Amino acid sequence: MDSRDFLLKELKEIEKWEKDQKGLWFWERLTRLPFKMLDRFTPKFIQEKVGILLDELGSYIQTGGQYLTSEKSVFQFFEKKTGRRVSQLTDMDRVPVEEMKQVSLALGEQRKKAATIQGASTGIGGIFTLAIDIPAVLALSLKTIQDIAIIHGYDPRDKKERVFIIKCLQFSSADVVGKQAIMNELIEFNRENKSKEVISQLQGWREVTLTYTESFGWKKLLQMVPVAGIVFGAFANRSMVSDLAETATMLYQKRRILERLEAESPVSED
Repeated sequence: MDSRDFLLKELKEIEKWEKDQKGLWFWERLTRLPFKMLDRFTPKFIQEKVGILLDELGSYIQTGGQYLTSEKSVFQFFEKKTGRRVSQLTDMDRVPVEEMKQVSLALGEQRKKAATIQGASTGIGGIFTLAIDIPAVLALSLKTIQDIAIIHGYDPRDKKERVFIIKCLQFSSADVVGKQAIMNELIEFNRENKSKEVISQLQGWREVTLTYTESFGWKKLLQMVPVAGIVFGAFANRSMVSDLAETATMLYQKRRILERLEAESPVSED
């Protein structure tokens, strides 16, 4: 299993990544501006599609619905990449965090390729196929985060875990202030009281998902141009899923590392 020194070293790397996220603030502010233009000129049927998606995400938090992923397929992928046989989530308790990280990165690469193909194919028709692309990329995003959760030994069928997954989605599209707030919320996520607080905060989940929708609105702006949208759609979807996979990997790595460090800490005697 992982040594304490190794876990602390990896934790420092994750904390460095968290600090690096602050550098995205100015760029994110700029890239949100075109969304207002996009919203003004986007046909009503696409806006309605986004509205439906928001409702579906609310259903996802409550029940998982059609977006729940398959544990079996993740276990098969894990075994293929590592040669380690796993048949249930508790088997992950014996897996080193470095192995979890490498499999998560491999999964991210696979999903980036799928997102590239998906974005290119839906970019052919410009704004009209955008209505197809939005739910497709959202479904791929949720599946990617869920699969990374399973790789780290967490169960998306648990409502609490689905809240964490939505928080990962929110983190990837938040500005620096939002990222810091989410990080503070998730540090002690496994502690019961903190977990209940985070769940109560998600009562405004529509704002969470609207933020996510706005963040990729600008990326879809150029995808509305027929034919040229192939290139822009491929790039936008690839970068979006890449960012999500990185975010999920880092946040789940941190969570698992903190749990293992806490488990190794000696219990003080009164």
